[in-house]
Amino acid sequence: MFIQTEATPNPATLKFIPGQPVLPGATREYRIDTETGDSPLARKLFKVKGVSGVFLGQDFITVTKSDGEWQHLKPAILGTIMDHYLSGLPVVEGAASAETTGAAEDFDEADSEIVGAIKSLLETRVRPAVAQDGGDITFHGFREGVVYLNMKGSCAGCPSSTATLKHGIENLLRHFVPQVTEVRPV
Repeated sequence: MFIQTEATPNPATLKFIPGQPVLPGATREYRIDTETGDSPLARKLFKVKGVSGVFLGQDFITVTKSDGEWQHLKPAILGTIMDHYLSGLPVVEGAASAETTGAAEDFDEADSEIVGAIKSLLETRVRPAVAQDGGDITFHGFREGVVYLNMKGSCAGCPSSTATLKHGIENLLRHFVPQVTEVRPV
């Protein structure tokens, strides 16, 4: 098994690509080790000293470090991922393998057509690009012209995330959906 790694725009995260599906059709984020009950892989990764976050994408794993240097952490993380895949255990157990948003979407039913257009743009134009950088952005709500987005993986805490939101995603949404006036993270 050969696991590739890629840098992300967030210097505290590194993207690991195992060359096989991680969580097809879904994403999952673990910000603290006590949240990892449904993921044997995330539990193992949090045991590596210095790991402070794990994001599972469709075909990649993004690991966030709290301290230490990647040159010291990377071999332990690679070994943990390889051992997990060789063990045959699932990445996520049971019904929890479906994507979870963490909260209900917040928007007025009268705006459902606008929200549909926003979600379509996020799904087709934004999420694929953000996944290349080891993260994910999902719709949370739309109120009074403001779109609220959940930032996950390498996007959470990334120094360039504000620029991505304001200059990239906000401009795209405002261009195609004139009712959008602003984009904010949740």
